[in-house]
Amino acid sequence: MATKTKSGAHIEDLYTVEGKAELVDGKLMLMSPTGDMPGRAGGAVYLRLREYERRTGAGRAYTDNVGFLVNLPNRKSFSPDASFFTGKRFGMKFLKGAPIFAVEVRSESDYGPAAERDMAAKRRDYFTAGTLVVWDVDLLGDDVVRVFRAGDPDHPTIYRRGQQAEAEPALPGWSMPVDELFD
Repeated sequence: MATKTKSGAHIEDLYTVEGKAELVDGKLMLMSPTGDMPGRAGGAVYLRLREYERRTGAGRAYTDNVGFLVNLPNRKSFSPDASFFTGKRFGMKFLKGAPIFAVEVRSESDYGPAAERDMAAKRRDYFTAGTLVVWDVDLLGDDVVRVFRAGDPDHPTIYRRGQQAEAEPALPGWSMPVDELFD
């Protein structure tokens, strides 16, 4: 999970952070590096998203640590573990707007009641900002991929090992085997 630092932070402060961070409630939320399994899982999703990008030309796939600027009362940025974005390019700057698809891969500290509350709040923020689909990837549980949709955010679709997880309606026709998250 993130560590809160520096109250009264601004977007400009994100550009000076070494590592991954998000701007929430006027504070920089520093995020610790992830481990082996979560890092590989996020990379596997990105590779599948990149294939979709090349096949459809419908947007762009992004890896971990890319900043998306949003204008919510309590949140000014996201940095998902993998994502797909259909907005315009911004060169060396953070992207403006939310991704249409965001993937959050749980790390060791993303378990327990407080973590669940934080993750639910972040999903609400994603949907308020315009994200259509958010994956909650839990590599330690039986319910490996929980697919949350903006249209019905309280009833995720569950995918387990041996199944194909999808991201409808954000990415029509795209899916990936859940088992690839463990390669």
